Order: sequence, then C-alpha cells, then structure tokens
Amino acid sequence: MKASLFEFEGGSSPLAARMRPRTLNEFVGQGHVLSGGAPLRRLLDASGQDSGNSIIIWGPPGTGKTTLAKLIAVAGTAKFVELSAISAGVKDVRDVITSARDNKSMFGTTTVLFIDEVHRFNKSQQDALLPGVENGWVTLVAATTENPAFSVVAPLLSRSLMVTLEPLTPNDIEQIISQALVDERGLNNTISLGTDAMQTLIALAGGDARRALTLLEATAAVTLEQGVTQAANEQVKLAGDHAIVRYDKAGDQHYDVISAFIKSVRGSDVDGALHYLARMLEAGEDPRFISRRLLILASEDIGLADNAMLSLAVAGAQTVAFIGMPEARITLSQVTIALCLAPKSNSAYQAIDQAIADIRAGGIGEVPAHLRDSHYMKSGDIGHGVDYVYPHNLESGVAEQQYLPDALVGRMYYEPTSRGAEAHSGTILGRIKKLLGRN
Repeated sequence: MKASLFEFEGGSSPLAARMRPRTLNEFVGQGHVLSGGAPLRRLLDASGQDSGNSIIIWGPPGTGKTTLAKLIAVAGTAKFVELSAISAGVKDVRDVITSARDNKSMFGTTTVLFIDEVHRFNKSQQDALLPGVENGWVTLVAATTENPAFSVVAPLLSRSLMVTLEPLTPNDIEQIISQALVDERGLNNTISLGTDAMQTLIALAGGDARRALTLLEATAAVTLEQGVTQAANEQVKLAGDHAIVRYDKAGDQHYDVISAFIKSVRGSDVDGALHYLARMLEAGEDPRFISRRLLILASEDIGLADNAMLSLAVAGAQTVAFIGMPEARITLSQVTIALCLAPKSNSAYQAIDQAIADIRAGGIGEVPAHLRDSHYMKSGDIGHGVDYVYPHNLESGVAEQQYLPDALVGRMYYEPTSRGAEAHSGTILGRIKKLLGRN
C-alpha cells in the first residue's frame, strides 16, 4: 500500500522529505497568504477547522503546497482525509464524501479533504466533489501546479477560495538551505557551504525548496566522496549544473511565456524575445508551435510594413518542421531577430477586423448591379454587369466607379502607416483614391 505523503522513514528519506516543516513556525515564505485572518491561516488555526471555506492552493513546485496541507492535517480536531489525483477515482471521491456527510450529521465532525495534484482529476472526478463542498460536508484543500482557470471546473472553482503561492525568494531558499545544513534531521553539520556555492545553489533552485534541498543533498554526497567538508562551486556543479525551467505546456506558463515572447517581438526588443525563445526551447516546447505564432505575428504586427517577413516566417516554419531540434533553434532565432528588427504595422489586421465588424453589425447591402456576375444568358436584361468599366481598358488601370454596396459608400478600412515599405503603399493608395474620386 502506498505510504501517505505525510509519512517518512527517518534518515532513509530524501533530505527534502526529512526537512519538511513540522510546525507553522518552521515554514519559510508565503507570508502574503499566512497573515492573520487569511482563509488559509484560519484553516491552520485549531479554532478555524469549522470555517467551511474550501481552498485551492495554486503554486509552482517546491513552494509549500503539500507542507501546508500537512500542517492543516495536524491542526485542530477535524478528520483529515488525503487523496492523490494520480491514483484516486470517482468511487474513492464518493466514498469520502459519503463518510464525511455521515460524520457531519451524526457526530458534527468536520472532514478536511486534501487532494494533491487536483489538475489531474478529469471533469467527472471533479464534479463528484461538488455535493460535498456545496453542502459543507467536506472542507476541500486542493493543491495544483497548474492555473485553476485552466485545470479546475468552473462550478468547483466558484465554490472555493484560491490561494496563490509564489516562488520562494533567494533569502527564503538561503534560510532553508542553512537550516538543513545544521539540523539533526538534515545534514547535521557534516558539511558547510562556501559563499559562492551557496549562491550557486540558490540560483539553480529557481525558487523551489524541494529542488534546493535535493541539490544540497547531492552536493553533500559529492563533497564527502572527495574527502572534504566544505563544498565549493566545483562540487555544486558536479551535483547539478542545469537549472530547471518552470513551464507547463498546457497551462498558464505556456500562455504567459508565449505572450511575453510575441509582445517582445512586437515591441522590437531582440534580447527579450530571445530570452523567452530560449526559455520555451529549454522547457521542451514544440518548436512548430513557436513557428506558427511567428507566422501569425508576421501578418498581424509587421504586415505591409515589410511583406518579405511573411515569406521569411513561412520559410522558417518549413525549415523547423523539416530539420527539427536542436538545429531548429537557429532558424527560430533567425526569424525572431528579423521580425524584431522589421518595421511594424497592424493595418492589415485592423482593416479586416473593421470590415468584419461592419458585416456583423448588419452593414452588408446589395452588391452593386454593375459588379454582379454577367456570364450567364440574359444577365444584362436585369442590369447585371451593365455599365461596368474594365480597368485594363484605361491608361491609369484604375476605373472610377462604385465598388462598395450603397449602405457602405464612403467607408474606409485600410489606413496605411508611414513605417517601412508601407509608407510607399500609402502614397500609392492616395493616388488610387484620387483616381476613384474619393479625395
């Protein structure tokens, strides 16, 4: 039978498990959600076990979600039940809800139900929680590393308070490492860390306490194997020299980072764009997804200011699909830099959206008779094609005649910018409008 998340086996457990805080006083960080009167604090106080507020704890790995759940479990007198979304099914959830209902009605006992990785529950499993939460039979404490807006069903989200945990600060990580170095549950003064080694560990941890302690444990092993007692950068780098990029391909990090990438390219910030590009590639993002977003950007944000950028983006997408990673990173870098440096115009984007808005608002009207199809017999008898002026018969190549429906005469959708090649397009458009009698 799988052991509880809260049961460890002494020194044989990983350092991160041994150093898990036993009391709120040992907990480091997240002061913004643990202040007096906050929902999470009320659950942690013995007197707050009957508060009835279900809580969804959302935060990156290693920021204290499971630890806070453990502290809730040992606080007060409420019955505590733990389920893992990895292994529990709908039946398990319903059994807990039924038992909690019976305990509430017969003994007045509150049940706190902790569900780890609730984002792994499908819709049916999450829906099974609703009766218990809505009727107050259980106080749900759910932990997730993914944005609940994407991973939790709306009815459950609306019945719960969301608590957002932040990545731990460098000072938080330093405090956790320092405690683990001296605590008898931890390394018990078997090694020490040089200043540079401490800073390297903090940087590699990336705000994740679990990763910090895992790296510290590996560093200690390397240090002792080499017959020394003070770890330097050499030992830390041997233990782990690659920072973990926090990124969830289906949740908010996926959307936040690609959003920052596109906005950096749109803003012509090459360095910012390359940072977010590297971040996505290191996290394992599909390079074809990045290519598709660059294709959209080439039309949406550069457009007629430099038509060549769309062709470049298309060529880049084809190259990425053909060669794959890791070489595709070079192509993506090339396209990203070129699009960053290109002049920007969203006139094509604005023009089609304004035209669509008119259509949706009922601004349609009839196609002018002289523009209608005249290729079938007797179409001219009903005015189709009559008086149409063929532009190629004119020296200017532009025929002064009405093209828009009567209801939209005078409407102008395309407004060129003065940036890049579009400045020349604006000059040409001015000449055409004059020939069309629209100036």
